[in-house]
Amino acid sequence: MTDQNDGATRPNGMEGGSRALACRGIRGATTADANTAEDILEATQELVTALVRLNDLHPEDIASAIFTTTPDLTAIFPALAARQLGWSEVPLICSHEMNVPGALDHVVRVLLHVNTTKTASEIRHVYLKRARQLRPEWGIADDELDALLERQPATVQGGHA
Repeated sequence: MTDQNDGATRPNGMEGGSRALACRGIRGATTADANTAEDILEATQELVTALVRLNDLHPEDIASAIFTTTPDLTAIFPALAARQLGWSEVPLICSHEMNVPGALDHVVRVLLHVNTTKTASEIRHVYLKRARQLRPEWGIADDELDALLERQPATVQGGHA
């Protein structure tokens, strides 16, 4: 399905032109500090917010989302973080990853299925915190994350570190 060069702004922020609408997958992962509801929700909200901002997503663009956690994260469903961000109409599901010996612990992963006119190479996948080691080429540095989340870097008081 393609738009007829109408010149209007598309829901995903693309301007005019004629590009095929496709369902694309967007991957992301992060780590929670501990198996607490607060830590899992905070980590997931950071991850989802970064994915939304880097890919100019709106809830109506998202066909579905699959969240997984490593077996050591059981305190809460990470999908609740997306619900709290307004994804009330997006089908969400949670599951556990395989329990592979020696695998990274405390990991929250997501696979978003989004309807977009972006090409696969224009999609930004997001790996945060310790999960950056899983896909270094998709890692987002802490300072870039702070800028995406509009957090101010810590300032030094009195000129001393």
